[in-house]
Amino acid sequence: MASSPQIHDTRAFSAVPGLRPDQLQDLLSLQKAATRISSILDLDRLIEDVVTDIAGSFGCVEAHIYLRDDTGQNMIIAGVHGCSCDRKGHLLKIGKDGMVGYVAGTGQMRYAPDVSKDPYFIACEPNVRSELAIPLESNGEVIGVFTASHPDVDAFPVEQIRLLQSLCSHVAVAVQNAQLFQRERRERERMSHEAEEARQIQQALFPKSSPYIPGMKVSGASHPAGAVGGDWYDFIPLDEDRWGLVLADVSGKGTAAGLLMSATRGMLRSLAEAACTPGEVLTKLNRLMVEDFPNGRFVTLVYAVLDPHSRTLTVANGGHLPPLLVSDCETHLIQTEIGLPLGLSFGTFSETTVQLPPGAKLVFYSDGITEAENAAGEEYGVNRLEEHFCHAGASADSILKEVREFVAPARLQDDATAIVVQT
Repeated sequence: MASSPQIHDTRAFSAVPGLRPDQLQDLLSLQKAATRISSILDLDRLIEDVVTDIAGSFGCVEAHIYLRDDTGQNMIIAGVHGCSCDRKGHLLKIGKDGMVGYVAGTGQMRYAPDVSKDPYFIACEPNVRSELAIPLESNGEVIGVFTASHPDVDAFPVEQIRLLQSLCSHVAVAVQNAQLFQRERRERERMSHEAEEARQIQQALFPKSSPYIPGMKVSGASHPAGAVGGDWYDFIPLDEDRWGLVLADVSGKGTAAGLLMSATRGMLRSLAEAACTPGEVLTKLNRLMVEDFPNGRFVTLVYAVLDPHSRTLTVANGGHLPPLLVSDCETHLIQTEIGLPLGLSFGTFSETTVQLPPGAKLVFYSDGITEAENAAGEEYGVNRLEEHFCHAGASADSILKEVREFVAPARLQDDATAIVVQT
């Protein structure tokens, strides 16, 4: 933000010739007001305080602050005190309308000691006899105009005019700072609103419920590190009562990762519903991503087909962490031979089929779980993951809860997602 101009020491006012004691007191009050407004970042309040304080200090009939509108062609009333004709929002054409238009167009102060003799004066209150219009300038540009009207002829001596010019320099800086703060606040609110909309849309892409599979229980959960995440999981109904299970992690974070996640979801669902095997699905999906995704963007993804009748799971893995199979507290990572992250280069993907014994747990997880760090810099790790799922009642929700507690009081730095199949 711009810095405030130097305001003279109040003791200097007592040496200014022509000032009566009551005027001196008014100027001292005005000095305090100038100091106070420099801390006000609410534009409406700032302008209201300025016109009210100055009008009260000088016994003015009216006081206005006009600001340049968005078109740059007009001055618009942003603050008004004592005028019964004009209201906030009233426009004056720059270079044409009144003393304000003249000052905005030329950048020069204009003083009408007798308004009846000034060709630019536009009357409002009938008892106005003198008026002063001072430009509010910032970086050589007129951003506004301050006006003060008085019931006496030639009511503004040179000393007061100089002080008001100095004060208006201070006001211009305060207005500029408040406008900048206002723009930044609106931009933050806009971005926050867009992020919330993106979050709601992304959440709508996750499964609404877990699939019903007789003899098995399937659940999933995801905790994004920010408003929008790059993790995604899905349950895809297939023919012959089979289900496609997918967990993916898009490179990067935020809205960009969310967009790529959404695109990946749409392509994979289309391929999976065409009755392709997991390896074929990833091979075709990878080809589309290499052709369409921006360079440097990729997705790690594990896709499996669960057949409840044969109690088998066929897995293809594109550079993702291997699923964990837990049976009688014995753990086994389900590995595949071939499978780079999707979107990097053309290639094929191998498959692995495993039998699911009764009472087993199958866990798909993202690195936001295993790589989560506590305050000591220690990772949660695969060993803790295996230990967690040795306990009865372990689920997708329980592992995310335990990981959040592990990193507390800090927050998760990466999206954490899990799918759990209990047989």
